Amino acid sequence: MNGASREALAAARERLDALTDSTSVDAVKLADELAAVTALLQREVSLRRVLTDPAQDGEGKAGLAARLLDGQVGGTTSDLVSGMVRSRWSQPRDLVDAVEELSAVADLTAAQRTGSLDNVEDELFRFGRIVLSSPDLRAALTDRSATVQAKTALLRTLLGGRAEAVTERLVVRLVAQPRGRSLEAGIHTLSRIAAERRDRLVAVVTSAVPLSDGQKQRLGAALARLYGHPMHLNLDVDPAVLGGISVRVGDEVINGTIADRLDEAARRLAG
Repeated sequence: MNGASREALAAARERLDALTDSTSVDAVKLADELAAVTALLQREVSLRRVLTDPAQDGEGKAGLAARLLDGQVGGTTSDLVSGMVRSRWSQPRDLVDAVEELSAVADLTAAQRTGSLDNVEDELFRFGRIVLSSPDLRAALTDRSATVQAKTALLRTLLGGRAEAVTERLVVRLVAQPRGRSLEAGIHTLSRIAAERRDRLVAVVTSAVPLSDGQKQRLGAALARLYGHPMHLNLDVDPAVLGGISVRVGDEVINGTIADRLDEAARRLAG
């Protein structure tokens, strides 16, 4: 997002945080209702254009949103969305992206309340790795000819009873409403939002063998000092790296594997 949309999303996140700070607000219900609003706005192109039209009065757009959502969602969700359409958005799609992000944040807030946020982060990462390593599974979950019900049933079989309820809900929504994104991109976005709930960066660490607890603690502390943020480690084991570790934080890669050094040596010899 750029400019106005980024500011509008930040303001909406603040309003959501204020709402979910109250334990009287059902964060799971809020997440489900925001997901329903996302689906509505994704489906109704003309509606999202009207609600983001800068030439229209903000209060008028808020009133329209409130009337459309009346009886469909709770008052908390309606008020939150009405507040969002009062803001200025750079393009209509940004509003849909923002409502979807708030839905994920609300669900992750529910996980944070129950102390399961760390598990959700780890499960999202592991699920992403499973998808990457299983072309058949990825094909089944992204098959446009398959029904949403069939994909949901497959996910329930894979995750039901094996993952946190929040993880299951997030992945099911992602597969049911891909909105033009790849499955991998959607999982990456969810992982980023989960990390932000604790103001942490995520480091994807690949090593030839599992790291010991002491190694994980030292690596996490070193990365936190380097980046100036608490760091969550997503650990992956790949014998192909031969030795050492590879660390990816966002788009930055710190590669200290033997395989990488051999590749570099081969390039120099070839040169």
